[in-house]
Amino acid sequence: MSEASESLRNARAALLSERNPDAHWTGELSTSALSTATALVALGSVDPDKYSKEVAKAAKWLVDYQNEDGGWGDTVKSFSNISTTLLCWSALTKFGGSESGGAIARAANWIQDYVGSLDPSLIAETVKARYGKDRTFSVPILMLCAICGTLGPKGWGHVLQLPFQLAVFPRKWFGMMRLPVVSYALPALIAIGYARFRQGRQGRQGRRGHQRQSRVWPKVSKLLTSIQPASGGFLEAAPLTSFVTMALVAAGEKDHPVAKKAVEFLLETVRPDGSWPIDTNLATWATTLSIKSLLGKPDPTQQGWVPDLTLLDQREELLEWLLGQQYREVHPFTDTPPGGWAWTDLTGGVPDADDTPGALLALHLLRDEKSSESIREAAGKGIVWLAGLQNRDGGIPTFCKGWGALPFDRSSPDLTAHTLRAMHAWYPEMDPDLQETISEVREKGLCYLFREQRPDGSWVPLWFGNQHRLKDEENPTYGTAMVLRALDELGEFPQADRGAQWLMDHQNEDGGWGSLKNETPSTIEETALAVSALAWRAEAAEAVARGRNWLIAATHSGTEFEASPVGFYFARLWYFERAYPIVWTVEALTRSEVVSANA
Repeated sequence: MSEASESLRNARAALLSERNPDAHWTGELSTSALSTATALVALGSVDPDKYSKEVAKAAKWLVDYQNEDGGWGDTVKSFSNISTTLLCWSALTKFGGSESGGAIARAANWIQDYVGSLDPSLIAETVKARYGKDRTFSVPILMLCAICGTLGPKGWGHVLQLPFQLAVFPRKWFGMMRLPVVSYALPALIAIGYARFRQGRQGRQGRRGHQRQSRVWPKVSKLLTSIQPASGGFLEAAPLTSFVTMALVAAGEKDHPVAKKAVEFLLETVRPDGSWPIDTNLATWATTLSIKSLLGKPDPTQQGWVPDLTLLDQREELLEWLLGQQYREVHPFTDTPPGGWAWTDLTGGVPDADDTPGALLALHLLRDEKSSESIREAAGKGIVWLAGLQNRDGGIPTFCKGWGALPFDRSSPDLTAHTLRAMHAWYPEMDPDLQETISEVREKGLCYLFREQRPDGSWVPLWFGNQHRLKDEENPTYGTAMVLRALDELGEFPQADRGAQWLMDHQNEDGGWGSLKNETPSTIEETALAVSALAWRAEAAEAVARGRNWLIAATHSGTEFEASPVGFYFARLWYFERAYPIVWTVEALTRSEVVSANA
């Protein structure tokens, strides 16, 4: 057995061993300093005595995992950044106790070096500049600082007012109103907007304005309660849930039913060491990635995948579980119709345009000749859902069509490419009307991708970045690999050829890939994605062989998988996922092995 075959066998075994008792994958998200700081402040704000153990344990974790330079990054492998450092510094200042004194002082020094001083006005302007027009994260960060007193006695004056009262209007109006937060942040818009209103109610608004906005609160409060998921966690994310909780306390609503359920969520999701992950899990995403990497045997003669069902048992259980994750009702956050999939199997998820095509491709591989009509029907609904998301520019956004002005509501090359791949796979099995819809989406989507290709041949994704590119944090390796896969499968070779050339030109000297040749370190994730994208190309044979050899060495022949912070989540928020390096290594070794055997 060759070294590559042995490594593939080991990697497959490692991936299969990650399955849970219910036959699917849960994965494991990185612990987050940002999540831990926000949860600490939320629990401390609600009742510092009742939750003193949780607060003390979280504070200790923050102190223990402070970076050597005095700041904090989003993960234990991340560089210090101003947002997370401000949150941790503020949380420890308010709730850390005397044991945190040294960490607080080191953090203050880091912030002073970054901002220029600890002047609240300068801190506020620095945070606002980091996020630009998007207030989804800048306003919550400054609110937490105001709550903790690190913006001085007039701290709330630096927190911009969010128009919470607009939440009562029909969701389809939000695009016209140009709301300053992205679609998934509706709970924050409501809770933080109301907290800022209450904290500044004696200001410029006047008595009439105050009375008018006070009257709308009962209706908005009812809406907030109605959109809270059963788990209590908004998006299953500790930061968003914590921001909503502390905002309600600051607004004098400590006993609000939303705050009570949110606290239950935080207590349920805290890890044994006192920290919180950035999100509860990516179970649906991890499962569809795993299915695609295990079952997809590439057939270069067909430019597609030939399922190998012998590699995965409990197929029926997986099918049932995956079909059960499809949304069958209008989602309360984004107002999108039924048919999509979210990243998680928990109640706080939101259907999106990466998990939905991922689920469609996984279903296409799991089905067989005896599969029921329900699978095809589910696929049809997913395709209709994705088609309804397509923006005027032809691209596909993340959550919903119509808001459009801010990053996570605009079109993205990686999401568009993933959508086109899924529709292409199912096209032959759809009825004529849906085939016509797919053709229209494809034509517009390809035009969008061709326009978005940079002069150097690359594409830049939305959801994945590279922290080593300090200037822009972009990850064209991920974006180009994702689009290249789609264009090759759709037969769009001229633009694909330019993308492939970019990948080959940006391979590191060690044989792996980062995000910029020889300036960003090679990672398992990026190398595996590049190898998978190039594997079918004869002109890339040498680059693929070098990349495969790098993967074999980096994973110790498919037995060890070091995850890297390649995730770019929410607004400049990093994470890593234990499943990523395993999944993408299996896929890369599979594709390169089969193509090499057929060469």
